[in-house]
Parts: sequence; C-alpha cells; structure tokens
Amino acid sequence: MKAPRRGSDRLVRTFVVTGGRRLPSRNTFDHILLISLSPSAVHLSRGDLNHEHNAILDILAHSAQSVAELSALLRLPLSVIRILLADLMDSGHITTGRSILDAPENVPDRETMEAVLAGLRRL
Repeated sequence: MKAPRRGSDRLVRTFVVTGGRRLPSRNTFDHILLISLSPSAVHLSRGDLNHEHNAILDILAHSAQSVAELSALLRLPLSVIRILLADLMDSGHITTGRSILDAPENVPDRETMEAVLAGLRRL
C-alpha cells in the first residue's frame, strides 16, 4: 500500500475550504490590509460558516489582523484567505480598515530608523 502524498492532501483541503472557488466574490484583499470584526458581528449568526470562517472571527475577536497575518496564523494560502474574507464581508461579519503601513503606531521614529541604518552599515 502506498502512503498518500502530503501535497495532495493540502490541495484537496483548500478546495473543500473554498467550496471549489478560486476567486473571491468581491474586493481583492491586499495582504497588508487590516481586517476587523464589524460592529454588527456579535449579532450575526455563525451557523452557516465553516470551521475556517469561525477561526478567522475568533482571531479577529482579539484584535484586527492583516490578511497576511491571518494567512500565517491559519496556515492557509493567501488566495484561500481572500476567498474566506470575501465570504465574511458579504455576510457582514468583518470590515476593512487601512493598510498596516498607514497605522501611526507602526511608523518607527527617526531615532529608530537611524539606529537600523547604522547597524546595516556595520554589516
């Protein structure tokens, strides 16, 4: 008996997770776009959502995350995460914010940037 190939299991899983879809139903979610729960998410039913949809919502219950972070946390390809996020956007569970680069808390101060530059020059 031959052992199943690991790669084939992952392809089947992503096919099942997305319901066979390969493109999101709406927006193309940039990998650095911040995603958060919508204000009405707590009142919406999760009954029609699959395990991965619920996992995304559970992560977002703690804090907003970028598309790339969700992909890494759930160990799913970005293309799959984008399809799942489109589903959640369509159902009203999530909202998008600004890019993580636009968030003021993510912009390092000049002193930090100069220290990084000095360190790179020493290499």
